[in-house]
Amino acid sequence: MYRIRKARKVRKALERHGESAIDKLVEALHRLNKMKLPEDPDVGPCTRNVGSIQGGRAPNVISDTARADLFYRLVGPADEVRSHITEAVGSLVEIRFTRETPFMRLRTLDGLRTMVAAFTTDIPSLPNWGEPLLLGPGSIHVAHTEGEYVEKVQLTHAVEMYCAMAQQLLAS
Repeated sequence: MYRIRKARKVRKALERHGESAIDKLVEALHRLNKMKLPEDPDVGPCTRNVGSIQGGRAPNVISDTARADLFYRLVGPADEVRSHITEAVGSLVEIRFTRETPFMRLRTLDGLRTMVAAFTTDIPSLPNWGEPLLLGPGSIHVAHTEGEYVEKVQLTHAVEMYCAMAQQLLAS
């Protein structure tokens, strides 16, 4: 996750000169939105999500602070993305690279359908659990939402999938 915000030392100067921290943040987000992100032929492009935005005090006060939290799903080394972000907006806002989940290719099993999803996983943070597999029932479209659910038929299919996976792993 990367945070961008206007540097503290220039807040008062911005307020005095009538420059809005929100305007600077909006410009930075616009530049990041236009930024070309890396792509991988097997998994597609790096993706960007603006997860939260905060700023300002009142409608009649020029904003002296603004902040946005962005999350990039990486498809390769983070250094390239960090460099592009810094180049695109480093002169406009303060950038903090706060959390990094590295790109990881996961194991697949014969006969089990695979897919590429434009989201990340905590699996790289669990290195001592052996060789990871990522699978399960449900839809990413409702995952981590207030209305998250899994259909009963999906649970039944998951049991069958887990059994097939266990048999294949035990046989190898």
